[in-house]
Amino acid sequence: MSEALEFLVDLLDLESIEVNIFRGVSPDEDRQRVFGGQVAAQSLMAAGRTVESGRPHSLHAYFLRPGDPSVPILYEVDRIRDGRSFTTRLVVAIQHGRAIFNLSASFHVDEQGLSHQRPMPEVPPPESLDTLAVRLEPYRETLGDWFSRLHPIDQRHIGELPFTHKSGKDPIQRLWIRADGSLPDDPLLHACIAAYASDMSLFDTMLAPHEVSWDDTRFMGASLDHCMWFHRLFRADEWLLYDMESPIASGARGLARGFLFTRDGELVVSVVQEGLMRVSTRAPAP
Repeated sequence: MSEALEFLVDLLDLESIEVNIFRGVSPDEDRQRVFGGQVAAQSLMAAGRTVESGRPHSLHAYFLRPGDPSVPILYEVDRIRDGRSFTTRLVVAIQHGRAIFNLSASFHVDEQGLSHQRPMPEVPPPESLDTLAVRLEPYRETLGDWFSRLHPIDQRHIGELPFTHKSGKDPIQRLWIRADGSLPDDPLLHACIAAYASDMSLFDTMLAPHEVSWDDTRFMGASLDHCMWFHRLFRADEWLLYDMESPIASGARGLARGFLFTRDGELVVSVVQEGLMRVSTRAPAP
């Protein structure tokens, strides 16, 4: 397990401070706000820590306020329902006395049933692709301290990097992802790692056709909501193809959806995210 992945696993090992109340922290990095994937993953972990049987099968979450990375986050779990097949939890993440994020998660005991899926697209294998660090080396100075941060997810982009393009392109993105090292055999942990990683690329897919970027002073972007469905057991420390597209952006909001496939073509996770895409028509201040 790499140092970066070990740090992420520790980040997800929440402190239990009372029945149904957990505390999580953020990396000691120069960030303006907490990474959304971190809050989603920690919230799912908090929910899972209160479930006796079943594994995550879906989550629906809303980003309410920017998280403050300098203080801990409290996660309050409401045990909505404990059924024989399905268990439901509601989690509210709190900082400074206010909710910054809420998540509804459902857990399901494995059952046999009908099966079908969309096929996995044909793509190059991950071993044939350069690491993200190699791809971003020409932008080292521009990226600043972000380049030297710990990156627990190994990412191998297929084709052009979405955040370095200079002209509009189709709102489609594909990359291989996996945790940077071996993980324990805990399905909840693997689901939480996938939740963390799923928020790393979707928004870039929404931005791909547009002549704006994250460092554009006219642009304001933020995740609004995030939904995931866990269809099959999988390992987050084995290669997963993240196949993404953005079918629409309108009314200062964009939508993206993604699918995670194992190397042998099994669809294991589906993701949908809506994001704020606000562009000011006023000229930037001199």
